[in-house]
Amino acid sequence: MADPSILNGLAGGLVATVVMTVFMMALGDDSPPPTAALWSKYVGDGAPEDYMPQGMALHMLYGIGAGAALAIAIPFLGVSLSLPLAVGLGLGYGVVLTMVGAILWMRLVLAMDPEPNVVGLFLLFHLVYGGVLGAWLSLGLV
Repeated sequence: MADPSILNGLAGGLVATVVMTVFMMALGDDSPPPTAALWSKYVGDGAPEDYMPQGMALHMLYGIGAGAALAIAIPFLGVSLSLPLAVGLGLGYGVVLTMVGAILWMRLVLAMDPEPNVVGLFLLFHLVYGGVLGAWLSLGLV
């Protein structure tokens, strides 16, 4: 398969974020996402619960952008993008996104100290995102 396009990455990021959000809603604890806490801390003046729509919109934008970033990065790896390899790369990307989200955003930017079970779900959700994104990019649906 040819290298994925940025458009394919944007579309894949959107689809992967929607799938991830379904998992978050089904398995999560109904607490606001870290993006709502980010909005609350730096833009709003209320509790994170007051900024769920803004937080979800911001999360959607992050997911779309992260999809484009992976699509841009793949050609630099110099690999032929088969479905198994793409899903594997996506899962690895999900781990990286988890580390960036849990360490940089949650701990450093938001001064949160998430419980281990929260970090575990955070990892699961980002693995779902990465797996779906990798599959999407390998299939070249856009």
